[in-house]
Amino acid sequence: MSQLSKKDLGRFKARLEKRREVLKENIRAALANVERESYVELAGGVHTASDESFAVLLTDMNISVVRKEDAELQDTEAALQRIGDGSYGVCIDCGGDIVLGRLEIYPTAKRCMTCQARHENVHGGKDATPSL
Repeated sequence: MSQLSKKDLGRFKARLEKRREVLKENIRAALANVERESYVELAGGVHTASDESFAVLLTDMNISVVRKEDAELQDTEAALQRIGDGSYGVCIDCGGDIVLGRLEIYPTAKRCMTCQARHENVHGGKDATPSL
C-alpha cells in the first residue's frame, strides 16, 4: 500500500486524466492528418521521386508520433487503474514505495528507481518508464 496522501493521489489522478485527454486529442489529430496526407498524395497526380519520398517520410513520422503517444496513453491508463485499485506509488517488482519526486517527474512510473535501473540493465532500456 502506497504512503501517498489522498491529496497527493487526487492531484496525480487529475494530472493523469488531463494528460489522457491531451494524448487522445493528439492521436485523433495525427490520425486525421495521416488520412488527409494520404488523400492529398492520391489526388495530387504525378509526383517526382523526391516528392513521394518526402510524403512517405511525413506519413512515417506521423505514425511514429501516434505509436509513441499511444504507448504513453496506455501507461497513463495503467497508472489511473493503479490509483483506482490502491497500488499507485508501489513498485511492481519489489512492492516498495516509489518516491514522490519520481512520481512528480514520471507520474506513470511503475517501479522504484532501483528496480527500474535493474529492469533497464536486463531488458536494455525497453521500458517506457525511464529511471532518473
